[in-house]
Amino acid sequence: MFKHIKNDLPASVVVFFVAIPLCLGIALASGAPLFSGLIAGIVGGIVVGAISGSHIGVSGPAAGLTAIVFSAIATLGSFENFLVAVVLGGVIQIAFGVLRAGIIGYYFPSSVIKGMLTGIGIIIILKQIPHFFGYDADPEGDFAFIQVDEGNTFSSIINAFGNISLGPTIIAMAGLAILVLWEQVLSKKAKIFQLIQGPLVAVVVGILFYLFTRDTSLAISADHLVTVPVPEDATSFFAQFRFPNFAVIGSTEVWVTGFTIALVASLETLLCVEATDKLDPEKRITPTNRELLAQGAGNMLSGFIGGLPVTQVIVRSSANIQSGAKTKMSAILHGFLLLISVILIPTILNMIPLSVLAAILFLVGYKLAKPSLFKQMFKLGWKQFIPFMVTILGIVFTDLLIGIGMGLVVGIFVILIKSYQNSHFLHIKDKSDDGRHRIQMTLAEEVTFFNKAAILRELDQLPEKTYLELDVTNTTYLDNDVIEIFEDFRKTAGNRDIHIKLISEHGEIDNPHSVTEFFRMRSKSRDLKDKMTASTD
Repeated sequence: MFKHIKNDLPASVVVFFVAIPLCLGIALASGAPLFSGLIAGIVGGIVVGAISGSHIGVSGPAAGLTAIVFSAIATLGSFENFLVAVVLGGVIQIAFGVLRAGIIGYYFPSSVIKGMLTGIGIIIILKQIPHFFGYDADPEGDFAFIQVDEGNTFSSIINAFGNISLGPTIIAMAGLAILVLWEQVLSKKAKIFQLIQGPLVAVVVGILFYLFTRDTSLAISADHLVTVPVPEDATSFFAQFRFPNFAVIGSTEVWVTGFTIALVASLETLLCVEATDKLDPEKRITPTNRELLAQGAGNMLSGFIGGLPVTQVIVRSSANIQSGAKTKMSAILHGFLLLISVILIPTILNMIPLSVLAAILFLVGYKLAKPSLFKQMFKLGWKQFIPFMVTILGIVFTDLLIGIGMGLVVGIFVILIKSYQNSHFLHIKDKSDDGRHRIQMTLAEEVTFFNKAAILRELDQLPEKTYLELDVTNTTYLDNDVIEIFEDFRKTAGNRDIHIKLISEHGEIDNPHSVTEFFRMRSKSRDLKDKMTASTD
């Protein structure tokens, strides 16, 4: 785990700076204590990072759960009651892992996953524009289109341009210039610029700017800075931890909330795993069932000590990958950095301008939503481009899960269309000596009830006096609905003077007396052959 520490340590610092405002912002947007977001970030980094099989994924509080948490705290009566649901959610996630439910993530089309990454990149950029210009009415981590301040993504941007704060804007631009210079020029000049990451330099410059402009017209007020809770002593620090009220464990509402958290957190995690594996330069595969076990353990612990629910999160994971992380040590170290900093240097953290962190997130978002990706997806054709775009628009104008759901529905619809089109192949041959049209219909490898309409249309359009050769040699699965179509066609074919020949791996049959019986016997023969092959093996 320490083999790539020269890559993992600098990456962990970048992820740390990205995580701080998101942990605090998600807690604020969820109506939970600010410290609960930091607890989730620490547990997600150290505990989940250690157990997980993901090399570059990072876990922490998720924006996708914000609405659920906000509603649940109000419904259950207190934050302590809600923590019981978080613990139960962790238990249920562990059960999901044991039951091997991790395979679900593999059933999402690649176009939807790429749309998710791009949509999140666009949302990051749009949501950070107000913070970049010093307009911090909406908390960090609120990625939904309808915001907690009752505005929306675009109204917030419009308001930001009417309320620009000069100090935060100047240091944000300076920070962005440092980041671009560091990545495009300096990192290629010497190894020292690879070890010391640009985001760290930008944050240090931001703190110095805050200190040296406090008594000037460029002063940055407290509401434009990070707001980590600052305990007066050890007693007040430990007083920030909350513990579940297990007296309500028998409540139906608590169990429903726990199951909802487990289901949504698991789905977000599996989607993020699929996405981060695609972003991983080394193309390593994350064991998804182990990931559910890790997330479950993390949620149990987070709930026990007063933290928000955790999932693997794409913003921190993509920042981790973009910063050159090689192993899970980066995620673990970022958790320790969070823990150490909130204990030892919360006052220094509270000198970091939010606008500088917005500049860092700008680059993260841009790398996820590069214009070249749109061109690449367009070249792949409409079957890839439409689900890709629907997912992006859904994420931007609703929220993460709804957007992914919209993309998935469109992706399934595209699959149905292709299944309708690819059920069979017709080959029109020359007329035979008796003047009949010779047509060969070759069925695909798998033909399901989705193909009924296409096959019915072809059979209805066959001209009279046709010699139909139905080739099922390469067909391994034929749905019973389709067999019934052929059986009905056989019964009426004589009325149109249509001659049928069935062609299979067993030979040819002219005008079979029963299509259904033919396919039943063929299926038995194939099953017997498979059993004999398995027995021999």
